[in-house]
Amino acid sequence: MSVVTTTTPYARTVRKESGGPGLLLAHGGGGSVESNFGAILDDLAAAYSVVGVDYPGTGGTPRATGPLELDVLADQLVAAADAEGLERFAVLGYSLGGNVAVRLAARYPERVTALVLTATFARAGNRLGLVADLWSALAARGDSESLARFLTPLALGARTLEALGPEELEELVRATAASIPPGSGDHVELIRGADLRADLARIDVPALVIATTEDGLVPLDLQRELADSLPGAQYAELATGHLPFVERPAEWAALISGFLGSR
Repeated sequence: MSVVTTTTPYARTVRKESGGPGLLLAHGGGGSVESNFGAILDDLAAAYSVVGVDYPGTGGTPRATGPLELDVLADQLVAAADAEGLERFAVLGYSLGGNVAVRLAARYPERVTALVLTATFARAGNRLGLVADLWSALAARGDSESLARFLTPLALGARTLEALGPEELEELVRATAASIPPGSGDHVELIRGADLRADLARIDVPALVIATTEDGLVPLDLQRELADSLPGAQYAELATGHLPFVERPAEWAALISGFLGSR
């Protein structure tokens, strides 16, 4: 198995070659392929040829000159699959990447073999919309520390957060602030008014929705609504905050692999 990274003027593609079936990765807003999937990438790549694309403004991909579009992000991920010779593939979407994955499946139904959606939503709703407003405003001001202090208690499960000592918490806030990519605010703009229910209703592939039950960023009710809106979707819960790759990476990987392996 080899790891290859390529960069185009539009997107940075990260792939792990195993010779197995195709698996595309759609990361979350303010994240990257490495930050969101790095903890489980080796597990996934043991059985799948994994391809992921870093959105504009993160992971070395240049920031976009205009507003991002969900269709464009989905098309870039498919273009990366084309470049790797993957005609058909499963898609794993995390958080906002779940929206990208859903749009991809709606636009390319003949190419998608399965969907796995984690910590994501069918529509933004009022609470998540307000979170996006403040996230976008702080990112536009370049106030990374305030943004990190705002996001940390929303992203971590309460038990994980409260187990941290004062110095550990401050170190986490500093690390989070340092890791916020330039395109973070651009990504979050896609959350405002997001409503994928029409796309979900016409998707007809095996699907698994993994809900993060201690998630302060994407409410559990929105995650359950996503599962209800996706015909025939299987549903699983993971006792974690919004960051399963931090709190429960092994359990997350097992749910994904178990579902995809049963196809």
